[in-house]
Amino acid sequence: MIASPPRKPAVLRICLLLASIAVTACGLEAQDWVRTGTNLGVSKIRIAAADFKAGSADPQTGGLKSAFDQTLYNDLRYAGIFDVVSKSMIPNVMPGTPQEINLPQWAAEPSNAAMVAFGTLAVSAGHLSVQGFLYDTHSTQNPQVLGKQYGGEPTADASRQIAHRFADEIIERLGGVAGIAETKIYYVSSRGGNKEIWVMDYDGMNERQLTHLGTISLSPHVSPDNSRVAFSSLGKNGWSIRMFSLDLGRLSAFPAWGGTTLSPGWSSDGTKLAFSSDRSGDPEIYMSDATGNGARRLTAFRGPDVSPVWNPKTNAQIAWVSGRTKLPQIYVMDSDGANISRMTDGGYAISPSWSPSGQFLTFAWDRKYGPGAPGGYDIYVMDIASKRWTQLTHDSGANDFPSWSPDSRHIVFQREQNGHTEIWMMLADGTDQQQLTHGGGSNTMPNWSWK
Repeated sequence: MIASPPRKPAVLRICLLLASIAVTACGLEAQDWVRTGTNLGVSKIRIAAADFKAGSADPQTGGLKSAFDQTLYNDLRYAGIFDVVSKSMIPNVMPGTPQEINLPQWAAEPSNAAMVAFGTLAVSAGHLSVQGFLYDTHSTQNPQVLGKQYGGEPTADASRQIAHRFADEIIERLGGVAGIAETKIYYVSSRGGNKEIWVMDYDGMNERQLTHLGTISLSPHVSPDNSRVAFSSLGKNGWSIRMFSLDLGRLSAFPAWGGTTLSPGWSSDGTKLAFSSDRSGDPEIYMSDATGNGARRLTAFRGPDVSPVWNPKTNAQIAWVSGRTKLPQIYVMDSDGANISRMTDGGYAISPSWSPSGQFLTFAWDRKYGPGAPGGYDIYVMDIASKRWTQLTHDSGANDFPSWSPDSRHIVFQREQNGHTEIWMMLADGTDQQQLTHGGGSNTMPNWSWK
């Protein structure tokens, strides 16, 4: 395994903000920094999540409530816009209704919460019902910010999904951006011996296997409408793009072009795919419609061209990896192949992912690649307009295949340490790194769903 590069002086930082993506750039000791996120320096909202009150005596209630409480707390903590009050610092009460909440109690030390989420969970006649509230602890006239009712099957998964939905409602109401708690992450796992496509909730729960092809499948990319997953798979005729229908739960028809065809990437309107194919004798970037028809070549230069991703804001640009200067570098071009621009200035740069705002690229980069060099793969973010970048991971194994969340506040990626590869998540400033998968074979190449 390649060693990670030595840590740079702490002169870089990325601030996560609350409203819309903004960029600030400056130089400091020849090192650039990029500010990305949303909040223009506004302090994070301090929020408390009360354990919900059991509203029924059904024996299933306790377990479902526990799953709900933990999921809601984690969703708010991972959101990146809240200062979530520790469970050890909240009042030892479970208010189930607005009549039972004592707001000054939650606003006081040590919780000092500005907002509090609370409610009731009950199971009756084989049905799970949840009533959730969000209250402003400092408002005396109209403290209710949110009030929602949910229902579903009395299962742990349904309880978790309701918690995700309530968390996303809170995040959107207070943060102005849709939450990610209901999103999915698609990835490759070898836990069955082969490499198959799997899916899990954004927090690493509810893992399940999608494909059962008994071969090597790589590079899953889910369509913007969450109906299909395009991926590369090794078959008897070599590498080709396959399409898995999430609606039907099986593979759907997709043309085989012959040769080696890899790394499909969707446009954000779901009408086009970009991919790499060596049908011309050299791996080049092609574009087709969503059915695989009407393919045309975009690049024509000696050296492999792979891993295309679209600018999701405009669909007018494609970033990809090219080996035209020997070591792979990140490039950007117009979606018709014109106006090619090299983004990275050396080293070994791979696996680009474009932010939903269209303003940033994240990618894996070994900036000191070469024999005897103290280099290593880390995740970087680059501002497209200025080509200024910042390093997000440091001294933590080999990091690769970053993918943006749809709220622009998170990045999922793979990390190899001590011979094991797992999937991790972090905020877009590199902080709050969380491991999502845990053993059972290597887990790699994560791709975050669009919504």
